[in-house]
Amino acid sequence: MQELYADIIVDISHEKLDKIFQFRIPEQLQSTIKVGMVAEFPFGPGNRRTKGFVVGITTECDYDKKKVKSLTGIAQKDIGVESELILLAEYISKNYGSTMLQALKTVVPIKQKVQAVEDHILTLKLNQGQAEHLLKTYQSKHYKAKVRLLQQLLEAPNHTVRKSQVIRQKIATLSVIKAFEEAGVITVEKERNYRNPNSSMKLQKIADGQGIILTKTQQECVEEIWQDSHSFYPPKAHLIHGVTGSGKTVIYMELIRKVIEEGRQAIVLIPEIALTFQTVERFREMFGSRVSFLHSKLSKGERFDQLERAMNGEIDIMVGPRSALFTPFRKLGIIVVDEEHEQSYKSETSPKYHARDVAIERARMNYGFVVLGSATPSVESYYKAQCGEYKLYTLQERYGKRSMAAVEVVDLREELRQGNRSILSRRLRQLMVDRLAKKEQIMLFINRRGFAGFVSCRSCGKAIKCPHCDISLSLHNNGKMVCHYCGYETPAVKLCPTCGSKYIGAFKAGTQQIEEIVKQEFPKARVLRMDMDTTRNKEGHGKILSAFAKEEADILIGTQMIVKGHDFPKVTLVAALAADMSLYANDYHGGERTFQLLTQAAGRAGRGKREGQMVIQTYSPDNYSITSAAKQDYKLFYEQEINYRNIMNYPPVRNLLAILMTSLEEKKLNDFSEEIKRRIMAEPVENIAVIGPAQATVSKLQDYYRKVIYIKHENYDILTKVKDSIERFVKEQKKNQECYIQFDFNPINTY
Repeated sequence: MQELYADIIVDISHEKLDKIFQFRIPEQLQSTIKVGMVAEFPFGPGNRRTKGFVVGITTECDYDKKKVKSLTGIAQKDIGVESELILLAEYISKNYGSTMLQALKTVVPIKQKVQAVEDHILTLKLNQGQAEHLLKTYQSKHYKAKVRLLQQLLEAPNHTVRKSQVIRQKIATLSVIKAFEEAGVITVEKERNYRNPNSSMKLQKIADGQGIILTKTQQECVEEIWQDSHSFYPPKAHLIHGVTGSGKTVIYMELIRKVIEEGRQAIVLIPEIALTFQTVERFREMFGSRVSFLHSKLSKGERFDQLERAMNGEIDIMVGPRSALFTPFRKLGIIVVDEEHEQSYKSETSPKYHARDVAIERARMNYGFVVLGSATPSVESYYKAQCGEYKLYTLQERYGKRSMAAVEVVDLREELRQGNRSILSRRLRQLMVDRLAKKEQIMLFINRRGFAGFVSCRSCGKAIKCPHCDISLSLHNNGKMVCHYCGYETPAVKLCPTCGSKYIGAFKAGTQQIEEIVKQEFPKARVLRMDMDTTRNKEGHGKILSAFAKEEADILIGTQMIVKGHDFPKVTLVAALAADMSLYANDYHGGERTFQLLTQAAGRAGRGKREGQMVIQTYSPDNYSITSAAKQDYKLFYEQEINYRNIMNYPPVRNLLAILMTSLEEKKLNDFSEEIKRRIMAEPVENIAVIGPAQATVSKLQDYYRKVIYIKHENYDILTKVKDSIERFVKEQKKNQECYIQFDFNPINTY
């Protein structure tokens, strides 16, 4: 029988999760051992019997075989939450091209150097008569500290006080408490106190059964999802396509209520930290204190405590961005991915997993189900729904039958012809004056984050595109315009190649600049700005959104984070100041992102009793993304977008694998990238398209040169096999150890 070796991590939750040990798998265990199991083996001084998690099984031994010890047994065959997370890490490693250690560090909640917060409960052991007699004795002997402590215990509810309170209020010292315990006057019990990130939120739990009121359409949606999720294994992912304000959250909450009644738990993923405040507050109103949240702004102690609470079954619902997907729930029943179209669900660091797909895999492991929701579903998800891989539900009306916002498109080319060079069009100024006079609120956003400046003509509105890829060119500091898909480059133009205008250049703007302009135009208006600079502090998002919700400001200016899922009833005017900034991003998602942002932005207006209005400012008023968003017609957009993807062989019609290669030496990188391409071309795979190697968008970063190869194929599994082959090849090529490689399947952004 072929020799097999187990990769073992001794302490899966240790902060220094960076060491894997190998053990020989004896023949009697080869047929039963699997990744995720807990194995036993001799380890350390004296070969003491130790337990560890199996994180890999291989035929290759990385050490001297003579020194490799054998496993002695399997400690448990049941898959607990730790074992489940290891299996999930294996899934990520195989499907997204990362090492197992990288995947484990992403998935497993690592113990930080954080001290658990503990307290002690002091309980009076004596009956009332005994305690009062003892109190008189202490008083007669003038034992002041003992008198204070005993009086405190006699007066406290249930004759119980906290040790921390006794010390803080200087009622008694530690020596007095110890003397009481030794004398049998009190019992002392240890209690774990959790750091509470919810402490700044008010909790007003709605009475059971009174919080969720469903329309007939919503009720039918809930019942169908519930029935399907309990009738088929694995159940299909459920995609709810509901217009903005249609009440998708109410459906999530009703499904979660049903899951909790079954004794199971829920994860609610949201795309932005900015949404945490409003989402958690709403869920806590419904489900009480057994709701918590995770995000990157929590302290290490707060994060550690929330994971401990989840592990111990002390919470039922975890809300948070992508990383909340790995909450160590033992009885997970449902995962909700709200605003599922958002690109933040795709990790930009290795492993470059997509939370939507990993959520489906984790739910499958737990016999649970996944609900995806969006007013503007990703093209990938809607395509899968059309193909029958997901089940689609459509909500076409706003909750309470409120009307959708009216949308106006302002042609910035005409503004320029009329001599208006301001970021605020004349029509937008007029509407802002009207709303401020009516004491209504306004949101202004610019969708610029994450995009390089594209080059366009201010006269005709045309962007300069790559002749080979139908992707806008990015202007580099060396005076060249570059396509970051095929490497095509050309000198920067001074005249528009379409109309000959000299008004041409890279489009750039910033929220701070817009804030200054608005304050100059409307000096009496109260203005808030929300972007990366104003939300650096831990509670920055919550404070700004709370102030706007309390009507402490008239105008909120920000990046796209302000138009995602927020609900402000007094907002009646929303404006996209420069729609072209996302429209001409240098990748194939530009049209999709623009449509999504504009439609989502329109959904922020008119969510209360007053009707809403949206203004789209653009140099490309005839682009299908703009016209579809103005009509708020997703199907119209999707039909044109999927045709474009078909023609260009882009995802989801075909899958795309990006291979990023880096090195400190340019020549070695050039040789290495060509060698990788030859290896790919040597694979016996039909209908594979290989593009590159080409320079990355940022061709040099922190002294590392960067090149990229793109591979297209309709079968995702074929691409994973190509990835596996390249990984083996690189591992064998010791001469290329100075070159590094990363994989990204169906990348959200170009390299």
